[in-house]
Amino acid sequence: MMNEHNIVLDKSFKFSVRIVRLHRYLCDEQKEYVLSKQLLRAGTSIGANVNEAQAAQSKKDFVSKMSIASKEARETKYWLDLLVETDYLDSREEHTQSLLLESLELIKLLTSIIKTSAETIKN
Repeated sequence: MMNEHNIVLDKSFKFSVRIVRLHRYLCDEQKEYVLSKQLLRAGTSIGANVNEAQAAQSKKDFVSKMSIASKEARETKYWLDLLVETDYLDSREEHTQSLLLESLELIKLLTSIIKTSAETIKN
């Protein structure tokens, strides 16, 4: 059975792939280069930090990397919301809704992992 860490590795990687594809769409179809670049940086950083956390030197280092991933997930959600509000993305479209939902799921999952891991450091 997959544990939380494997789940977050898988989810964050798949989310990164979707963000790369969205960036390509925004550049090619919408001719939007500034916000999409911010989205690309933050959205792919989530998985990079989750992956880096797997080789953490300590529990404290693990929590630190996962905390960075969480911050990047929150930033990604911000850029997605901004792209919706500025009409580059349509909130009624299924792919936009699923990206927003996935970003929230990643935030919740990362928050849970951080809290659980931080508790084990204290004990």
